Parts: sequence; structure tokens; C-alpha cells
Amino acid sequence: MSRIFETDLDRDPANFVPLSPLSFLRRAVRIFPDKIAVTHHDRAYSYTQFADRARRFASAIMAAGVKPGEAVAVLSPNGPVALEAHYAVPLAGCVLSMINTLLDAPAIAFILEHAEAKLLLVDREWAPKAQAALALLANPPILVEIADEAAPPGLTLGAPEYEDWIAPHPRPPGVCQRMSGRRLR
Repeated sequence: MSRIFETDLDRDPANFVPLSPLSFLRRAVRIFPDKIAVTHHDRAYSYTQFADRARRFASAIMAAGVKPGEAVAVLSPNGPVALEAHYAVPLAGCVLSMINTLLDAPAIAFILEHAEAKLLLVDREWAPKAQAALALLANPPILVEIADEAAPPGLTLGAPEYEDWIAPHPRPPGVCQRMSGRRLR
């Protein structure tokens, strides 16, 4: 097979731009700051608001002591928090582990243990499954609950609720630099 199209094509700004969710969000905030980015039932966020929520989520991850390269797991249906995780987790320099809600507790426990997850965000709808999985772990991750007002009420595990958890966190300099496209630390 010929590689003719790869000849003399060294990477430069004209033909190579690394793509990541963060670069897409930076561009959307710059071009469409007030356009709606996320809707979920009666809630709507502009790109600017969505980026701010991702920054606060990333700051909360860092404040929880999760270090760059460590795993953050999410057991949640597709919704605002799951979407925010796709931006906030890499923004904090961490690795995202989305867990399929159809898995049973032993499989969830295996994933958490294998990924060495330091933080688990779990939708209350799946709290019983998460509780059973956490009981199987010698070192369970820090837990944060997601209370989706559109979902059936679920069991509370006594952990901080996501909206309260991200609320007090300012945007730390490292996170702001990653969102502005400046070089990572």
C-alpha cells in the first residue's frame, strides 16, 4: 500500500490541529457565547455557562484531591452531568471512566477497582447498584451523588450532591489556562 499522501507532510499549523473536547468548547465559547449549549427538561445553559460549570467541576475534582492521570468514574445516564464530565475531567488532567448503567454491581466494582477510580459520581437512580459495588471494594472512591430532577427519586448514599459540590469552587489558574488554550503546566 502506497503512503504517497504522507510524504512531506510534517505537522504544522496549516495541516494539524490536535482535537479535544476542550478545544471544541473554547471555540464554541468564543464564537457562540450566548447560544444554548445544553438543554435538559426545563434547564438550559449557554456555552459560556456550560464552560463555567465545567471549570467549577474540574476545580471540585482537584479540590477533592484527585491528581492528574487518576480516574474519575461516572455512573449516570446521558445528561448534563455526564456531558460536563467529558469536559471537566480532562480539564482537571484526569481520566474519565464512564460506566454503563446496565452493568451489575460486580462488574461496576471491577471497573472501579481496575481503573483505580479516585472519585465516583453516581446518579441516585443507580444508587442501590453503586452501593452494592462499593461494598465489594477495599478502597472505595470518593462519592458524589447526582440528583436529576427529571429522574425518579432514588436512594441517597449520604454523599454530597453534585450541584452543591461544584457550587463553591472558583476557577483555579491551572484550569483557566487549559480552557484558554495556553500551555498545560
